Amino acid sequence: MSGIWGNKIKISIFGESHGRAVGINIDGLKAGILLDIDYIKNEMRRRAPGDNEFSTPRKEKDEFVILSGFFEGRTTGAPLCAIIYNDDKKTEDYEKLKNTMRPSHADYTGYVKYNGFNDYRGGGHFSGRLTAPLVFAGAICKQILKAMGITIVSHIISIGEKKDKPFDSVNIEEDVLKIMENKDFPVLDQQSGFLMKEVIAGAKGQKDSVGGVVETAVLGIGPGIGEPFFDSVESILAHLIFSIPGVKGLEFGAGFDISRMHGSKANDEYYLDNGLVRTYSNNNGGILGGITDGMPIIFRTAFKPTPSIGRPQRTIDIETRKNVEIEIRGRHDPCIVPRAVPVVEAVTAIALLELITRSESKCI
Repeated sequence: MSGIWGNKIKISIFGESHGRAVGINIDGLKAGILLDIDYIKNEMRRRAPGDNEFSTPRKEKDEFVILSGFFEGRTTGAPLCAIIYNDDKKTEDYEKLKNTMRPSHADYTGYVKYNGFNDYRGGGHFSGRLTAPLVFAGAICKQILKAMGITIVSHIISIGEKKDKPFDSVNIEEDVLKIMENKDFPVLDQQSGFLMKEVIAGAKGQKDSVGGVVETAVLGIGPGIGEPFFDSVESILAHLIFSIPGVKGLEFGAGFDISRMHGSKANDEYYLDNGLVRTYSNNNGGILGGITDGMPIIFRTAFKPTPSIGRPQRTIDIETRKNVEIEIRGRHDPCIVPRAVPVVEAVTAIALLELITRSESKCI
């Protein structure tokens, strides 16, 4: 099993959902970076379970302990390692499910891949619990990017069939960024948010779950970042976005809708604005040939419904090799999308810092 990603900025995650702790090691950070610990704590709070009306009742403070690479408020240049202890575990909820393969979970694939030796409790290493250390790393990367004038902001664009209005892909106002940063349920239109919450509450009341889509914008990133083909901006972002548990779809710019346009409508025509090259539209999401063009990077991430639901479902007992029925009990989110917003932002920050660091090294 490999838990390592990156070239210039290497990250390595470790731990299981019901183990003693989860954590991350970050290699490649420059020495002397001033870190705002309160900012990191706030990002962790946005993702933490038990913090909103639709979250799992599992109470985890997500307090982190930095073990290395940080001294007197700044990075030292050594690998920065942090752990987050698991305090609120109910392992007994999973003992009876040891051999029962939960539908749409990684129970069966993990069992096959690791010959039954994988930690099945709460999904083990496959669990969304492992996104906590990713948010920690992302909070550091977001601070570094912010110092470069780069901002990452997201909102929930849909839950089920209920939709929020999209970002203006050409001009996103600064006020929008500030509002989204402090919302537990980030939407642009409050009425849309109320309707989305009703959908989640309805699914919860029926012992069911619902999925949704997060829209993300990256502002302030200049042209020329990325490579064609294998190391394109889309490729690197997609690699990390699809590493988030529950992600099943990703589209940039106009996404699949661009396939239904004529070239005359899809093409982003250029103009000069006080010497800056800009485009009238942004159907390509700020990326052309795998390289940033200076417009906002826009993409949307689709999350499937939480697979743990209280309704009867058909499955198998892997030990007896019999067909059985399961009703999953325990503590689960009826919708993971609100808590996934900071995770998407975090991995976006990690990916962009990797890409920018690669570009900088080529200029030295």
